[in-house]
Amino acid sequence: MENRQPLLDVIHATKVYSTEKVLTSAVNDVSTTISDGELIAITGPSGSGKSTLLSLLGLLDRPTKGDVLVRGVPTAALAGAERSRLRNRTFAYVFQNFSLVPQLSAAENVELPLLYRNVAAAERRERAAETLRRVGLEHRLEHLPSQLSGGEQQRVAIARAIVSRPLAVLADEPTGNLDSDNARGIVDLLLELHASGSAVVLVSHDTGIAALAERHIALRDGRVIEDARRPRTKEQVA
Repeated sequence: MENRQPLLDVIHATKVYSTEKVLTSAVNDVSTTISDGELIAITGPSGSGKSTLLSLLGLLDRPTKGDVLVRGVPTAALAGAERSRLRNRTFAYVFQNFSLVPQLSAAENVELPLLYRNVAAAERRERAAETLRRVGLEHRLEHLPSQLSGGEQQRVAIARAIVSRPLAVLADEPTGNLDSDNARGIVDLLLELHASGSAVVLVSHDTGIAALAERHIALRDGRVIEDARRPRTKEQVA
């Protein structure tokens, strides 16, 4: 494997949720490193901690114990504004529930990450339109999320994730609401991002999609039970 610089260092991260008198360790003492440009699949049964680990990686949540370092910078103790700036510069996200802003059109939703990065309005519109074209939604630019199907909303979420050309894309079941043709199109976009240098970390129950990753992290009961590299064949990439 080519020499890659560490992007994320997870240091003995534990996340405990408290409900009334019950404590649940969703992630339990996980340590790992994710480098620039890696394509990683996180798998495991329901309740194994996959989505929680993804939230910790992307600074959407703080570990109860341990830390997540971005380019060597500890983040657990960072103030909210500092975490937000680092998060916006580093990551893009694809959520299971899409997390689109209901009052904004498809194009405006896609523009949001560029707005946070102070990209000029004309360039925002151009890049949003081009990215929506790439996911087959050039005819839906002005439609609100409520006017889109579940699959179309997922494609808008993917477009929003890739428009900012992030260092890392974190995707939670990115093809869960798509038919096979659209799912393959989204996978191709994620592979294209990976080929262009972005790290891609995806949670998926689809074994075919997970098999495309060059590295596989398996969780059970919040712990890493496997962290293996699996070089992809030409047939998998094609």
